Amino acid sequence: MLVTVSLTGPDAPALGHLLHKHPDRVQTFALPVGEATVFYPESSAERVTAALLLEVDPIGMVKRRLTSREGLALTDYVTDRPYAAASMLAVAIGRVFTTAMNGRCDSFPELAASPLPLEIRVPAVPARATAGGDPLAGGQLVRELFEPLGWQVRAAEAPFGPEGSWGPAPYVDLTLTGSVRLADALSHLYVLLPVLDNAKHYWVGSDEVTKLVRRGEGWLADHPRRELIVRRYLAARRDYVEDATQRLAALDDSPVDEPGDDAEEETAAPLKVQRLEAVMGVVHEVGARRVVDLGCGEGYYLRVLLADPAITDVVGVDVSPRVLAKAERRLGLDRLPDHQRDKITLRQSSVIYRDDQLAGFDAILLVEVIEHLEPDRIASLEASVFGAARPAHVVVTTPNRDYNPVYGLADGGRRHPDHRFEWTRAEFADWAHGVAERRGYRVEFRAVGAVDPVAGPPTQLALFAREAR
Repeated sequence: MLVTVSLTGPDAPALGHLLHKHPDRVQTFALPVGEATVFYPESSAERVTAALLLEVDPIGMVKRRLTSREGLALTDYVTDRPYAAASMLAVAIGRVFTTAMNGRCDSFPELAASPLPLEIRVPAVPARATAGGDPLAGGQLVRELFEPLGWQVRAAEAPFGPEGSWGPAPYVDLTLTGSVRLADALSHLYVLLPVLDNAKHYWVGSDEVTKLVRRGEGWLADHPRRELIVRRYLAARRDYVEDATQRLAALDDSPVDEPGDDAEEETAAPLKVQRLEAVMGVVHEVGARRVVDLGCGEGYYLRVLLADPAITDVVGVDVSPRVLAKAERRLGLDRLPDHQRDKITLRQSSVIYRDDQLAGFDAILLVEVIEHLEPDRIASLEASVFGAARPAHVVVTTPNRDYNPVYGLADGGRRHPDHRFEWTRAEFADWAHGVAERRGYRVEFRAVGAVDPVAGPPTQLALFAREAR
């Protein structure tokens, strides 16, 4: 099995840094499914190609899978598993390019966060129809999966059988070209290669739901073929499909309500509305007129900021171009009068990287953002927001883990599948006081939502105010 990734243009030599694999070395990795090798068959100033070759031991694979059987038929050995780019190759991509899939590159952080001119080639991709289900197959199936993600798709099909008498082969020679963030491109392959094959080589367990939601972040929730992708990725396991569908529906309607919103008193507004009111109350309290919503998503807060006559300048920032495009549509920016349209800017950037265009604002909002970061990236957020951008005020909201038992969550349970952690009140206060001391701010805390006498509020808010130097 083979997949190649090519980067063209003046940034091509950075591909090795982005993939965290040195182009001057051939690197081999032992995986449960076989041996993976990364090498660079092409390298020039304007085009660099990285290749991942996966070699599978078909005999060992069958013996491991069928140890309980006394005899093995020839058809157990003669399969396309060692050659067809499907779930085994997806596993290899996930293991070998983990850091690249997470969008991390300390050498070229701007490139890691930006769409790049990529070309991906997978010579033998199974593209089977669902038995008794969706008749899509072959090139049409491939196009319906990849084209909505911004790829130009070339899916070459070949005849099958003696002189092509069996019709088209159930495989395509796939080439994808487009301007796509590298982390997104690898995630597309990780999810969609098993979907195209519709037959995973390993048992599908409940952890596959979390993998699907995480790797589908930013693109799967609103994919027109989401139902087919979820069903085939999870091997049509109804309970898992329902779980994944609910999680993706929540992502598609972000910001999602926390558990228990519908259990609050009938007279109380949903928690997300109370949070919005609390954040906007702070914005008005400090007299902010130029505001950045960092991690703006699809524009829930941008809509209110844009409509507020006291706010003169609004910047919405998100790492996902697709999410920003959706925000633009939901805000109806193309229909606004010029004076209001000129008030807002949508910008693709990352909360963990320095962006000088975000410096000098009255307030930066980080609403339900920090808990989506890996803990080892929080220091980068501190440096980029409180160090480089250094606004007059920063508003941070995050779930209060102490409150989770009120929602009936088990110990260690989280309110959203994409949360990497959730802080207690003490942990949040320790972090906030540390940031304030290190960066020259003072901080105060507010409660958001109904306050439990023991657990506190469901959401905790910190208001940072820059001190004069």
